[in-house]
Order: sequence, then structure tokens, then C-alpha cells
Amino acid sequence: MQRSHLNYVVQDSKWEQSAAYHLDQHPRVVAFVKNQGLGYSIPYLHNGQLHSYLPDFIVRLDSGVQLVLETKGHDPLEAVKTQAAERWVRAVNAEGSFGEWRYAISHAMNEIAALVEAVASRA
Repeated sequence: MQRSHLNYVVQDSKWEQSAAYHLDQHPRVVAFVKNQGLGYSIPYLHNGQLHSYLPDFIVRLDSGVQLVLETKGHDPLEAVKTQAAERWVRAVNAEGSFGEWRYAISHAMNEIAALVEAVASRA
């Protein structure tokens, strides 16, 4: 790993392994970390109960944007988690002292490079 301060990425799936590779190779990525054991989670309500959503990666882009990146296969709660993440991003951006944040979700590994480029270019 060249763009992560960690020399290994804990992979829960081949999707996450592939995502880490693409992030490590992307020229717009300054740094990234797999969100494993960091204590970063996004709270959400589902069926009246509080849950914690742990997105897969946190990525710092050369535009200064912090990207919360999820790699996703099928998840019946995807819409609920996406709404929670987008709400969290709006709140942290409105507060203003933590820089600019974005949320993105990738359903295919071959789209990660274009997704990162699009987010970095919108800054």
C-alpha cells in the first residue's frame, strides 16, 4: 500500500480487496484507510431501532475532499444506509470545521476509478 498509512488492508471480501487496489493506484487519492476498528460509524434507524452503519473506506482526495466510500453487493438496507450517510455528510459539511465530505457507493469495482475522479473533480 502506498496511499495508506497501513501496510495491510483487512478485507472482508474480494470487492474490498479490489477497491483498496484501485484506491492505492488512483492519482487523485492522497490517502485512504479501510474503516476497520476505527470507531467511525453512521447511526441510522431501522424498524424503530438504532443501528450503526460502518462504510468500507475513508479516502482523502487531492481536491481536499474526504470521501466516505462504500463498496456494495446486494444489501436490503442499502437505501436506508445511503440516506443516513448522505444526512451525515450534509450535517458535517454544514458544521464546517471538518472540511468537505462526500459519500459515494460503488456496485462494481471497475467503476471506482471513474467515481473517485468524478468526486474529486466536483470539489
